[in-house]
Amino acid sequence: MNGNRLPTAEFEVEEVVRATHSAEADGRQEPGIDMLQVLAADGTMAAGLSAQVAGRPVDFSPYLSSSDPDHLRSLYRDMFLIRRFDQESTALQRQGQLALWVPLTGQEAAQIGSGRALEPQDYAFPTYREHGVALTRGVELAEILRLFRGVTNGGWDPRERNFHLYTLVLAAQSLHAVGYAMGMQRDQLADPFLPPAASIAYFGDGASSEGDIHESMVFAASFDAPVVFFCQNNQWAISVPSTVQTRVPLAQRAEGYGFPGIRVDGNDVVAVEAVTRWALEHARSGKGPVLIEAYTYRMSAHTTADDPTKYRLSHDEQEWQPRDPLVRLEAHLRSTGMADDAFFEDLGAEARTMATGLRQAVLSMTAPDLASRFAAVYAEPHPLIQEELRFFEQYEAGFADEGKHA
Repeated sequence: MNGNRLPTAEFEVEEVVRATHSAEADGRQEPGIDMLQVLAADGTMAAGLSAQVAGRPVDFSPYLSSSDPDHLRSLYRDMFLIRRFDQESTALQRQGQLALWVPLTGQEAAQIGSGRALEPQDYAFPTYREHGVALTRGVELAEILRLFRGVTNGGWDPRERNFHLYTLVLAAQSLHAVGYAMGMQRDQLADPFLPPAASIAYFGDGASSEGDIHESMVFAASFDAPVVFFCQNNQWAISVPSTVQTRVPLAQRAEGYGFPGIRVDGNDVVAVEAVTRWALEHARSGKGPVLIEAYTYRMSAHTTADDPTKYRLSHDEQEWQPRDPLVRLEAHLRSTGMADDAFFEDLGAEARTMATGLRQAVLSMTAPDLASRFAAVYAEPHPLIQEELRFFEQYEAGFADEGKHA
């Protein structure tokens, strides 16, 4: 191997730009696979949706909700509220109230569309960015903030909403999703009266480069596991562009494992919902896994711990602005008369009330006592942990009580 091509841990911005332009010149990201879309950037809606999937024609039109005004308004409402949640959480982190925040701005359609396609008996395995999916599963948003404030190891009971805890180990949840799907598959064989169910594994383009993804797809294909792999290709694995990570559209990788791969416009909430409904039905019916690549763009930092201006060009961000998932659905709702100014004003007021409640909830969160944190390490008392607990208790007792010396 030429030493000049060895991978590096960090990319200078000039390298990133050169790599991106080189990939474009090579046509690496030119679609070798259709990208499905029904809602155009100008707000116009196509009447149907069909494509070739794994060599055969598939009509997604029966899964479209484009003719239901109430449903379209509810999709917009979810996207609007979760963006406001994202903004408030970012502000709380900047003010020192959260240890870290993982923004989702730009990915609302991918998350709300796929989350709304799930049935109650399905089970979702998120990464650490699926706040929109959590909303669709009925998870209290304040519970998510408890995790990022560091006052809990988890945040919510995943069994209540079939929405697993956030996984910060990159791509590990894809293995969990396949294992869970295989368990559901066996439960179904043992009890045919159980409702058909599938799991869905969320991950990003960066995680797609991890070995866990490959291993989970091999197992899923080998056992026809009822699982949907949902990749949000937001173009960046922290500071590494997707053009460096892959030479073909990510959805095309499914062909190598022997199951269908679909690339959908990740900023088109209607198309995402329809495609995910089809994929989940495919998995539940015993036909095996499906890979969905939601082609989108991360409009903000990877987390509040990094600065995208150090590796990303503002020109690229500006190019994606017109494709904003909220802007295009708002344009459709207004142009068709499905929503008026009063709808958007009421929604704005609802979002402000929600943000106020979240802020109050975060400021009232208190950390658990030290003894209970140590008690969660092992199921039974452990001498080393007990020794460390005594040390920390003595350490904390050494701080002066400011109230007494005021």
